[in-house]
Amino acid sequence: MSTQDEITDDPTIGRLVADATRDLSALVQAQIELAKAELRFSVKAGLLGTALFLVAGFIGLLVIILLSIAAAFFLTMTGLHPAWCFLIVSGAYVLLAALLVLVGVNRVKKIRAPEQSIETAKQIPAALKGQHSAS
Repeated sequence: MSTQDEITDDPTIGRLVADATRDLSALVQAQIELAKAELRFSVKAGLLGTALFLVAGFIGLLVIILLSIAAAFFLTMTGLHPAWCFLIVSGAYVLLAALLVLVGVNRVKKIRAPEQSIETAKQIPAALKGQHSAS
């Protein structure tokens, strides 16, 4: 084998860069396809889970309605007129809803911006440029 054959058999830098670029492109495309497949599976599972929760919530709502009617009829056993019994049960739900609204408003008022994350994110461009910020 001559020296000329050895030189032509060795890959050139251009060929190495082209091969690396091709391989990197193939790797990125494979990763994207894998991510798509995983997301499709996750979306299907999530949609099925959501549908089951919605059906369970609807059944729960029906149960609450039936239990409310039963509670009102139990109150009629005390001698109250059925209209008053249903008003009492409805009033209890109004009070419960008002309490839940108050608690919800209180929780929403506690929402704050993620200030530390925002500050860290602002430092990323300078860090990528090799600059250090004095924080």
